[in-house]
Amino acid sequence: MLSTIIGLASGALGGNLAGGILKNASMGPLWNSVVGILGGGLGASVLGMISPEIGAAAASGSMDIGSILGSVGGGVAGGGILMTIIGFIKKAMNKA
Repeated sequence: MLSTIIGLASGALGGNLAGGILKNASMGPLWNSVVGILGGGLGASVLGMISPEIGAAAASGSMDIGSILGSVGGGVAGGGILMTIIGFIKKAMNKA
């Protein structure tokens, strides 16, 4: 449960980092955070599926440094990637 919360919070951070770096894809702090949270949850889950060690550590509830870093990394990456994709789609739809 705690690893999921870490992944979601890290996703919000990743969404806002991506929005800050890619100004043309940014949707504002609120929506960057919302989309980042969704992406963070997905990113942490996907990382758990790809790396069985991280997935097993997260499922067992153990909070060693490896599982924490895995949740943070998956959350930041997932949040940033999803925010970037949705930001560019929104921008393309506004042009049409």
